[in-house]
Amino acid sequence: MFPYFYAILDASLYRDESSLYSAAGELVASGVTLLQYRNKTGSARQMLDQARELKRRLNPSNATNLKLIMNDRADLCLAADFDGVHVGQDDLSPAGARKVIGEKLWLGVSTHNSEQVKEADQTTADYIAIGPVFATSSKANPDPVVGLEGVRAARKITAKPLVAIGGITRQNCLSVIEAGADSVAVISDLVTDPRKSAEEFLRILR
Repeated sequence: MFPYFYAILDASLYRDESSLYSAAGELVASGVTLLQYRNKTGSARQMLDQARELKRRLNPSNATNLKLIMNDRADLCLAADFDGVHVGQDDLSPAGARKVIGEKLWLGVSTHNSEQVKEADQTTADYIAIGPVFATSSKANPDPVVGLEGVRAARKITAKPLVAIGGITRQNCLSVIEAGADSVAVISDLVTDPRKSAEEFLRILR
């Protein structure tokens, strides 16, 4: 069963590496089993170093069921021994990413409208993300908001696990699941007090 809560660790939202690693540990301690590492501004070397450190710190604590996903970079996913990669519309194609990571690792694809969902559904993606569902502050140039209607439309198109992302908070997460999403991806609402926030999400979504 696909985890109904998907935590995204955006390196740009943490003041230094220590706080980034600390937040990751808090999220895993709360019960998070699906965690994406995202770094849109760092060099490949920095991303790899941080990813490997996350893997080193988190694996012993939750070795059996924690999945670590690399944002964008299929090559770094392999180099850091992560469990999968997530690609956007402007990144390596799903087919290209699959060639790099092989058949066993997870592949996620971001979509922003029904046409993109249809295209992603024809790929070997293990899950499809749809969004932004609500207005979001975690992207410099966000795509147009799709709303709950966008989630409902995506649900009709694909039987693959559907992850809703964009502006999702503890106040609105249940409405997204009710609209047809299998999982909610959260970034900003986890930055302050990550463990407490994640525990509240998990409690609401159960």
